[in-house]
Amino acid sequence: MFAQRISATLFALCLPLSAMADAVTDVISDQLGAFAARDVARAWGHASPMIQGMFGSPENFEMMVRNGYSVIWDNRGATFSERIEQDGRLRQTVVIKGEGGALQAFEYDMVETDAGWKINGVRPVEMPDFAV
Repeated sequence: MFAQRISATLFALCLPLSAMADAVTDVISDQLGAFAARDVARAWGHASPMIQGMFGSPENFEMMVRNGYSVIWDNRGATFSERIEQDGRLRQTVVIKGEGGALQAFEYDMVETDAGWKINGVRPVEMPDFAV
Protein backbone atom coordinates (compact mmCIF):
# COMPACT_ATOMS: atom_id res chain seq x y z
CA MET A 1 0.00 0.00 0.00
CA PHE A 2 2.79 2.41 0.94
CA ALA A 3 4.69 1.63 -2.29
CA GLN A 4 1.52 2.33 -4.31
CA ARG A 5 1.13 5.76 -2.67
CA ILE A 6 4.75 6.65 -3.38
CA SER A 7 4.38 5.50 -6.99
CA ALA A 8 1.18 7.52 -7.39
CA THR A 9 2.84 10.61 -5.91
CA LEU A 10 5.89 10.30 -8.16
CA PHE A 11 3.66 9.76 -11.18
CA ALA A 12 1.62 12.88 -10.33
CA LEU A 13 4.82 14.92 -10.08
CA CYS A 14 5.94 13.73 -13.50
CA LEU A 15 2.71 14.18 -15.44
CA PRO A 16 3.12 15.31 -19.04
CA LEU A 17 2.09 18.78 -20.17
CA SER A 18 -1.44 17.83 -21.16
CA ALA A 19 -2.27 16.28 -17.79
CA MET A 20 -1.70 19.42 -15.75
CA ALA A 21 -3.34 21.88 -18.12
CA ASP A 22 -4.29 25.34 -16.91
CA ALA A 23 -3.93 28.81 -18.42
CA VAL A 24 -0.21 29.06 -17.61
CA THR A 25 0.79 25.57 -18.66
CA ASP A 26 -1.33 25.88 -21.80
CA VAL A 27 0.68 28.94 -22.87
CA ILE A 28 4.04 27.29 -22.18
CA SER A 29 3.11 24.00 -23.82
CA ASP A 30 1.69 25.77 -26.88
CA GLN A 31 4.89 27.80 -27.27
CA LEU A 32 6.98 24.63 -26.96
CA GLY A 33 4.76 22.97 -29.56
CA ALA A 34 5.14 25.99 -31.82
CA PHE A 35 8.94 25.81 -31.57
CA ALA A 36 8.90 22.08 -32.33
CA ALA A 37 6.68 22.78 -35.37
CA ARG A 38 8.89 25.74 -36.34
CA ASP A 39 5.85 28.03 -36.12
CA VAL A 40 7.73 31.10 -34.90
CA ALA A 41 4.75 33.44 -35.34
CA ARG A 42 2.70 31.32 -32.92
CA ALA A 43 5.58 31.10 -30.43
CA TRP A 44 6.12 34.89 -30.70
CA GLY A 45 2.45 35.43 -29.79
CA HIS A 46 3.11 33.91 -26.35
CA ALA A 47 5.95 36.33 -25.57
CA SER A 48 5.20 39.23 -23.25
CA PRO A 49 5.14 42.80 -24.54
CA MET A 50 8.53 43.35 -22.84
CA ILE A 51 10.09 40.39 -24.68
CA GLN A 52 8.52 41.45 -27.98
CA GLY A 53 9.86 44.98 -27.46
CA MET A 54 13.31 43.65 -26.62
CA PHE A 55 13.60 41.50 -29.75
CA GLY A 56 11.47 43.59 -32.10
CA SER A 57 10.48 40.85 -34.52
CA PRO A 58 9.65 37.14 -34.65
CA GLU A 59 12.81 36.59 -36.71
CA ASN A 60 15.08 38.09 -34.04
CA PHE A 61 13.22 36.09 -31.38
CA GLU A 62 13.71 32.90 -33.39
CA MET A 63 17.44 33.55 -33.73
CA MET A 64 17.77 34.08 -29.96
CA VAL A 65 15.90 30.87 -29.12
CA ARG A 66 17.72 28.78 -31.74
CA ASN A 67 21.15 30.02 -30.64
CA GLY A 68 20.64 30.42 -26.89
CA TYR A 69 18.01 27.82 -25.99
CA SER A 70 18.51 24.90 -28.37
CA VAL A 71 16.85 22.47 -25.94
CA ILE A 72 13.69 24.57 -26.09
CA TRP A 73 13.92 25.05 -29.86
CA ASP A 74 14.38 21.29 -30.46
CA ASN A 75 12.22 20.11 -27.54
CA ARG A 76 10.77 16.61 -27.54
CA GLY A 77 8.40 17.09 -24.61
CA ALA A 78 8.21 18.63 -21.19
CA THR A 79 7.03 18.09 -17.64
CA PHE A 80 5.87 20.80 -15.26
CA SER A 81 7.34 21.06 -11.80
CA GLU A 82 7.32 23.72 -9.07
CA ARG A 83 5.28 26.92 -9.40
CA ILE A 84 5.87 30.05 -7.33
CA GLU A 85 3.51 33.05 -7.27
CA GLN A 86 4.69 36.41 -5.98
CA ASP A 87 3.61 40.02 -6.54
CA GLY A 88 1.30 39.25 -9.47
CA ARG A 89 3.99 37.27 -11.24
CA LEU A 90 4.42 33.58 -11.53
CA ARG A 91 7.49 31.41 -12.01
CA GLN A 92 6.88 27.95 -13.44
CA THR A 93 9.64 25.33 -13.55
CA VAL A 94 9.53 23.16 -16.66
CA VAL A 95 11.74 20.13 -17.32
CA ILE A 96 12.29 19.90 -21.06
CA LYS A 97 13.43 16.82 -22.94
CA GLY A 98 15.97 17.70 -25.59
CA GLU A 99 16.57 16.20 -28.99
CA GLY A 100 18.84 13.44 -27.64
CA GLY A 101 16.59 12.68 -24.67
CA ALA A 102 18.59 14.70 -22.13
CA LEU A 103 16.55 16.67 -19.60
CA GLN A 104 17.10 20.30 -18.69
CA ALA A 105 15.09 22.47 -16.30
CA PHE A 106 14.01 26.04 -17.02
CA GLU A 107 12.14 28.60 -14.98
CA TYR A 108 9.51 30.48 -16.96
CA ASP A 109 8.70 33.98 -15.72
CA MET A 110 5.02 34.56 -16.48
CA VAL A 111 3.02 37.79 -16.42
CA GLU A 112 -0.72 38.19 -16.74
CA THR A 113 -1.74 40.75 -19.35
CA ASP A 114 -5.08 41.89 -20.73
CA ALA A 115 -4.54 39.23 -23.41
CA GLY A 116 -3.89 36.49 -20.81
CA TRP A 117 -0.68 34.91 -19.51
CA LYS A 118 2.50 35.69 -21.43
CA ILE A 119 6.07 34.41 -21.12
CA ASN A 120 8.28 37.20 -19.80
CA GLY A 121 11.56 35.33 -19.72
CA VAL A 122 13.15 31.91 -19.37
CA ARG A 123 16.28 30.88 -17.51
CA PRO A 124 17.98 27.55 -16.87
CA VAL A 125 17.74 26.25 -13.31
CA GLU A 126 18.87 23.17 -11.40
CA MET A 127 16.89 20.03 -12.02
CA PRO A 128 14.06 19.42 -9.53
CA ASP A 129 14.63 16.48 -7.19
CA PHE A 130 11.96 14.31 -8.82
CA ALA A 131 13.69 14.50 -12.21
CA VAL A 132 17.18 13.56 -11.04
